[in-house]
Amino acid sequence: MTDKKSIQTSLIHTDYEAPSGFDAFPTPIHHASTVLFKNVAALRSGEWKEKNAYTYGLHGTPTTFTLEARLAEIEGGLYCLLAPSGLAAIAMVDFALLKSGDDVLLPDNVYNPNRELGKWLADFGVTARYYDPLVGAGIAELIQPNTKLVWTEAPGSVSMEVPDLPAICAAAHAKGALVALDNTWSAGLALRAFDMGVDIVMQALTKYQSGGSDVLMGAVITRDRAIQDRIAMAHMRLGMGVGADDTYLVLRGLPTMKLRFEAHDRGARKVAEWLKARPEISKVLHPALEDCPGHATWKRDFNGAGGLFSVLFDPRYTEEQTDRFVDELKLFGIGYSWGGANSLAVPYRIQAMRRNWLHGGVLVRFNIGLEDPDDLIADITQALAKM
Repeated sequence: MTDKKSIQTSLIHTDYEAPSGFDAFPTPIHHASTVLFKNVAALRSGEWKEKNAYTYGLHGTPTTFTLEARLAEIEGGLYCLLAPSGLAAIAMVDFALLKSGDDVLLPDNVYNPNRELGKWLADFGVTARYYDPLVGAGIAELIQPNTKLVWTEAPGSVSMEVPDLPAICAAAHAKGALVALDNTWSAGLALRAFDMGVDIVMQALTKYQSGGSDVLMGAVITRDRAIQDRIAMAHMRLGMGVGADDTYLVLRGLPTMKLRFEAHDRGARKVAEWLKARPEISKVLHPALEDCPGHATWKRDFNGAGGLFSVLFDPRYTEEQTDRFVDELKLFGIGYSWGGANSLAVPYRIQAMRRNWLHGGVLVRFNIGLEDPDDLIADITQALAKM
């Protein structure tokens, strides 16, 4: 090629290379759909599944590989794959491990979109059945020869029951089933899931990992290479890519995640303890409180609690009144998700969600953010007065 190029070609091709040796704390953001190869031999030798070469932006860049490696280390796993959301990560696990004729068990307190996904699996010939989240070793009686996967959630993200993961894992493994855990509530910080016997950990990085209420992303983490390979194939076939900028935002949030999680935990426990004494509240569903279902299991297996818990209002209050309470809150936004700096409150029609819900009263879930908990208590006080 001649040295002289047209202006148009010069806009695309340049001989300039930045000097090497630059380093800084942030992970560089690599935007790429097309990945360039040095030669045809390199193109033909790259293996996307091994993550030892870059083949196409969908299968990973240095930015996404770095986040995957760091998340696996935090969780105590060996392998990690990113997905566009927590729900996408759940779907990726289901499509990787289930086929027509298989059966999957889900806890009755499961994240509601996962419940809806379970219903949709029927269109693919997969049966989804639901179990009491506190069943423990008794789940052995529910596992059929075609049960391939048992989903768990610790705790349930609305009703807060804490399952006995070691007992469930032992029973499932004895009958040849795998166990997947939605570990979003603890962010991989307060529960060592793989040490409990869990095979697959799913996280919604939308929550504490990001911490800014501005990113949608999920992750699936494993220790077993055979399981990882099956999930990697689903990841590729479903086209589960994530953007480099969002990946960078999650990487930026990781150094402060533990500090933020502990601050959420302190604030939430203070607000929860205060709510226990309020006559408007019949029950506070916070796993660190002794009367929360599964508290003994939480105390045995967890070392923290984060900022998410629920309350049940006294049955004398109508839905209209509790909706007014939520509307009157000034420091709490009305919205789903959690793990961000801003506090949130959401009323749930729990009786419509759960088959055997025996408690009366409206359930409201709180995410306690990073505001001063005394200010949040004052805000709840004024909203209760207007209920």
